[in-house]
Amino acid sequence: MQEGQKKVRHPAFLGMVLAFALILGYIESLIPFSFGIPGIKLGLANLAVLITLYRSGAKEAILVDLLRIVLSGFLFGNLYSILYSLAGGMLSFAAMVFARKTRRLSIYGVSITGGIFHNIGQIGVAAFVVETKGLYYYMPFLFIAGVVTGFLIGMLSKQIMGRLSL
Repeated sequence: MQEGQKKVRHPAFLGMVLAFALILGYIESLIPFSFGIPGIKLGLANLAVLITLYRSGAKEAILVDLLRIVLSGFLFGNLYSILYSLAGGMLSFAAMVFARKTRRLSIYGVSITGGIFHNIGQIGVAAFVVETKGLYYYMPFLFIAGVVTGFLIGMLSKQIMGRLSL
């Protein structure tokens, strides 16, 4: 591929991945998904972040993640949803980048790490906002949810990247 084509394709890819993340976030907001524990979500939009992390690198992935969180918050949520999502998303992102750099974990392990740390970040902000440490009792349930949803997102990411040759 020529250098000029790369300069055009890369921003186009990032734009498509961001649009994909926003669509998945909207779809997820329509799914009534609850196990009686506040904060458990599938994290479908994280597919886009994980794919970008593996396809393009950390710099591009954090851009997609930040834009996804802010735009989704304005489109489908509110200021508090942006705050919670930023806390979970940035902690999750940092953990995934670290996990990937160790080269000891597969995409499944990196995704599971992201799912767990996303829940830690959100519960930390929630405990701070409502000024109670009692929310930490949810952590075992959120840990299990992070493992399950992280595995599913990792599996879907691997399938998508394989099918699209990403």
